Amino acid sequence: FFFSSVSFASGKMASAAEKAPAEQLFPASSIKIVLFEKIHADAAALLREQGYSVVEIPKGYDEDELVELIKDVHAIGIRSKTKVTARVLEAAKKLMCIGCFCIGTDQVDLPEASKRGVPVFNSPYGNTRSVSELVLAEIIMLARQAGDRSMEIHRGEWCKKSDGCFEVRGKTLGIVGYGHVGSQLSILAEALGLRVQFYDVVDKLALGSAKRAASLEELLQTSDFVSLHVPADPSTRNMITQTQLELMKRGSYLVNASRGNVVDVAALASALKSGHLAGAAVDVFPQEPAGHSTNFHTELQGCPNTILTPHIGGSTEEAQAAIGVEVANKIAAFINRGPTTGSVNTPVVNVTKSLLPGHTRVLSFHQNTPGVMKEINRILSGANIASQTLETGFGVGYLVVDLESETSAEINQALNDMEHNIRSRVLYRGAGYQGGPL
Repeated sequence: FFFSSVSFASGKMASAAEKAPAEQLFPASSIKIVLFEKIHADAAALLREQGYSVVEIPKGYDEDELVELIKDVHAIGIRSKTKVTARVLEAAKKLMCIGCFCIGTDQVDLPEASKRGVPVFNSPYGNTRSVSELVLAEIIMLARQAGDRSMEIHRGEWCKKSDGCFEVRGKTLGIVGYGHVGSQLSILAEALGLRVQFYDVVDKLALGSAKRAASLEELLQTSDFVSLHVPADPSTRNMITQTQLELMKRGSYLVNASRGNVVDVAALASALKSGHLAGAAVDVFPQEPAGHSTNFHTELQGCPNTILTPHIGGSTEEAQAAIGVEVANKIAAFINRGPTTGSVNTPVVNVTKSLLPGHTRVLSFHQNTPGVMKEINRILSGANIASQTLETGFGVGYLVVDLESETSAEINQALNDMEHNIRSRVLYRGAGYQGGPL
C-alpha cells in the first residue's frame, strides 16, 4: 500500500522550511521503525509482516545518539531506559508515533509529543501479572529473611534461625495505588490469606475482601507490608520519605516496584539500618543504568533483609511477548489506518472502517484553535466526504476524514499551508495500490 508524505509544524505556526513537498508516494518498505532495548522478537516480526523496514538495537540510546539516529525514522519502540526528550522530538522530522513497550510513559516528554502530533502508545496491562507475582514472592521472602540466608550460605555460613521470621497468612498488606498491578496483587495476596487494604487518589472498586484505607497515613500505620504501585509524576515524587517511613509499624516491610523517585532511598536505608523496618524489596531506582553495568551503586546495598533487583518486574517471556504484540499492533494500526486508540497523549479516534478503493483518508493533527475546522472544511470542500471524525484534547485536534476522491496532492499541500497545522498525512487507494484493505 502507499502513503503520502507527512508534514508537521512542531505544534506552532509552520514555516516554509517545514512544509513537506506536495506529493511523495512511498511503499510500506520505506517506513523505518527502530526498536530499542531488546523488545520481544514478536514485535519485530509483526511489524516486518506489515512490510516495514525494522531495525533492532539491543540497548538504550542516550540523547545525543538518539538525536542523530531519529532524523529519518518514522516510528520507534522503547522500554524504560531510552529517554525521548524535547530535543529528540525536535530532531525527529519524520516521526509518526512512539511505542513504549512497557506500562510507564514518563521516559517520553509527553506534552512536547502532543504539541507535535506524535501519539505515544503503551501497554497498560501486559506485565500486570509478572509484576504482581514478583511482589508477592518478595513479600514471602522478606517475611522469611530468605535473601539474607541465601547470601550467608553463598559465603559458606550456615545460619538457621526462626527469630523474626513469619508466615504471611493473617498479616495485612497495604497497597498504595490500586490500578492494574495493585488490584491484581490484591487478588493474589488474598488467596494466600493476607488481609488487603489499599489507598488510591481515585475512587476504585475494591476487589474480593479488600478494604479502602481512609488515607495514606492510615494505611502506613496499620499495614505489615506496604507495596507501592503508583505512576511517576510530580504528585508521587518522594511520596515516601522519612516522615512516612516513621509512620509505618515497627517491624513492617516496604516493597517498591513502581518508580525509583517515589521513595527517598537514603531515608529508607536509614530506616532499615535502625531496625525500624524489618526489610524491603526494591526493583526500581532513581537512576538506573541504560544497560548492563558492573558499577551500580545504591545506598540500599548492605542493608539487612533487603532484596534488590534490577527493574525486572515485567521481565518475563510472557509479559514481554504480550507487550510486544500489543504495542506493535497499535503502531501498525496507526501507520496503516490512522487510529489513535491507546494513545496516552493525543485525542483518541478509533478508526475501524476500511478505506475503500478510489477513496482518500486525511489524517490531520492541528492546534485546537477557533476557526481551524472552518479552514479544513474549506480545503476539503472539493470532494464529497464519506465520513468524518474529530476529537480534541491535550491542546490539539485530530481529524480523520474519508473522501470519495483519489485527490491527495492538492489536499495535502493545502493542509500543509494552514497556519495552525501541526502534522498531516494522507492515505489513498488509487492507481498502483497493492495489498489488503487499509
